[in-house]
Amino acid sequence: MSEIVNLNKARKARAQAEAKATAAANRAKFGRTKGDKAAIKLEAAKTTRTLDGAKRED
Repeated sequence: MSEIVNLNKARKARAQAEAKATAAANRAKFGRTKGDKAAIKLEAAKTTRTLDGAKRED
């Protein structure tokens, strides 16, 4: 005979596993530290300055 399974607990466990997977994806997508954000912003500003400085006046 097979084991008795509480369907309500199985459903909740599956939902929790899906929520954990979604949370892990969001941490990877949006989870940047303040230092990372500042570094990216500084790099973008430097790139903009470099490109603006290289423009020729016609």
